[in-house]
Amino acid sequence: GPTCVLGIDLGTTSVKAALVTGTEQGLALAQSCSRETQARSDSLEAAPQGMEQDVQKIIRALNECLAALPQQQLQRVTHIGISGQMHGVVFWRSDKGCKWSESGTGPAFEPDKVSHLVTWQDGRCSPAFLSSLPLPQSHVSLATGFGCATVYWYLKNSPDFLKAYDAAGTIQDYVVAMLCDLKKPLMSVQNAASWGYFNCRNKSWNADILKKSGFPVHLLPEVGDPGSIAGRTTCAWHGIPKGAKVGIALGDFQCSVYSCLTERTDAVLNISTSAQLTISMPLGFQPPETPDPSSAVTFFPYFNGDYLAVAASLNGGNVLAAFVGMVAQWTQELGLQVQESAIYPRIIQAALAQKHSKLSVHPTIFGERHLPEQLASVTSIGASELSLGHVTRALCRGIVENLCSMLPVQHLEETGVRRILGSGSALARNEVLRQEVERIFPFPVVYGKDVDAAVGAAMVM
Repeated sequence: GPTCVLGIDLGTTSVKAALVTGTEQGLALAQSCSRETQARSDSLEAAPQGMEQDVQKIIRALNECLAALPQQQLQRVTHIGISGQMHGVVFWRSDKGCKWSESGTGPAFEPDKVSHLVTWQDGRCSPAFLSSLPLPQSHVSLATGFGCATVYWYLKNSPDFLKAYDAAGTIQDYVVAMLCDLKKPLMSVQNAASWGYFNCRNKSWNADILKKSGFPVHLLPEVGDPGSIAGRTTCAWHGIPKGAKVGIALGDFQCSVYSCLTERTDAVLNISTSAQLTISMPLGFQPPETPDPSSAVTFFPYFNGDYLAVAASLNGGNVLAAFVGMVAQWTQELGLQVQESAIYPRIIQAALAQKHSKLSVHPTIFGERHLPEQLASVTSIGASELSLGHVTRALCRGIVENLCSMLPVQHLEETGVRRILGSGSALARNEVLRQEVERIFPFPVVYGKDVDAAVGAAMVM
């Protein structure tokens, strides 16, 4: 049979594995499997601002995904591409990062001397703490949840924690290191840029700046180009042959865009847990030497030296989830029991019946990286617009308007955007959000070209 490429995405809420094969028409998705990780874990040191995940549960979900894929196709895998959530950091002992054992579908590994994953959503680094850190030589502004900022936090608040480990990376870097038995983790430019203190122009860490401030630079991974090979599997893995090539781990965002972006005149609008609006920068573009901290647009390293301009909002489907949680809590306090899963379709149905609402919701309950202290607000509240439908409609509009304020329509027009590719789980499930996207953006919007980081990771290989 034809050879297969395995793509893996280690997401914020779920793990996905996709098998991609070559056909005469190009690459085609042969099989895929997704499992929720349910890995959220209490942060002992940084509660309540901490946001951590249990790496054991993430790897368990990954093993379940691979066990569910057809064995005969896994045996034909020659290349593995891995993407995952950016910015976050996990620490491990390089000689005891995992334990290999036999599972029902062949050898598999489980984490051993590994910390929790401190995710991109972590809030332990306050603006005051960040401003106390040395200024990076990077085009990316430092923010809470960034790997290097988190290491600095441990250095100040829990230095003994760091002494137990000699390696660090994103969760996807960890998986690549385990598969290839890398003594020193290897990280792509994409993930390194997302950690802060990395200069994309010369592809190197700000080693001098970090050393001067006592940062444990031995924890920093080596860095390579996205699309390059990190190593080969050192033993069979769920039936995948020993010696399969493993790509250097990639950013989930870049892989999502790669899976659907074919024309430079397309913009990608993705609303899932968070929300992003993305355009390609012209060939040869280089980001500025220093960031504009007040700018809502970040330049992400892409592939082959290209960059994406990204309005990356921290407020997307998670805002709707918080609203649904609030409604469920209110009903519970009134002595009624309604499942959150039952609330979602009801609020969307109610909002579809309300085409207009003067109610204005600024939905930034999670702040934004460029405005961390600006929280949400509701204005223009009239007595006739207090129904669930009015509020939901205004909330959906607010999520889209917030993104549009970060990367305005005029800027899209100036860069030659001709259409928008709409994607993401929140957009797929919510017709009200789709209506608001089409109302606010004066371009044709194409759905169904779903972004898929696992497929994108496979395509890169």
